[in-house]
Amino acid sequence: MPTPGFSPDMLDGEGVPIWITELASDDPNHAVHVVRDLEPADALEALGAKPRLFRPCELPRSKPDEWTSLPAAALAAEPGAGATLLAGRIGAWTFVYDDAGYTVGDDDTTALSANGRVAATSMFSINADASLTYAVDGEELAWINVDDLDLAEDLPGMPAELRAAFEAAGIVEHDYLDPGEPDYDICMRAVCASAGLYCTVEDLRRIPLLVTPFG
Repeated sequence: MPTPGFSPDMLDGEGVPIWITELASDDPNHAVHVVRDLEPADALEALGAKPRLFRPCELPRSKPDEWTSLPAAALAAEPGAGATLLAGRIGAWTFVYDDAGYTVGDDDTTALSANGRVAATSMFSINADASLTYAVDGEELAWINVDDLDLAEDLPGMPAELRAAFEAAGIVEHDYLDPGEPDYDICMRAVCASAGLYCTVEDLRRIPLLVTPFG
């Protein structure tokens, strides 16, 4: 498991950052946004969430069932009632976790990156579609589809900050992949590495969080 930026205890058995796994439902269709120098409430609003629905969040200790994410459990949301967004800030970076992938669209990452900011979005679908979008100052600079990713060929052409994130993410070898082939969770590791989100759910419990229904 050559993942230079992550110690083994930071990842689950598939190679997903453990804090994402602990937030997610058992069969996730989700996304993680990160943006530098933007407050959590402003990030949520940039993604189209309604400020009147924002509320402080204390994450529960467990999920009520396999279909409910931890943020949705905090809202007591019914399964299938739309998405739940969780936002917080660690250092210079804000993250937004979207437990249903509702905020993955053509303009979401660029909206976060407006006014000179840097933003990235990683998504993973229930069908194992996986990608990462990287934007600076309102312009999309890279879209990485894991199915088409060739690290040897593609890394040199990436923006420096994004290249460093993928180098930190490394690869996790699985029996169904060829040696050196990127695994489907590399983008989740890369988006975390880009924002320095080497954290646990317990770390999140110690910072102010906002949660909101969406959709």
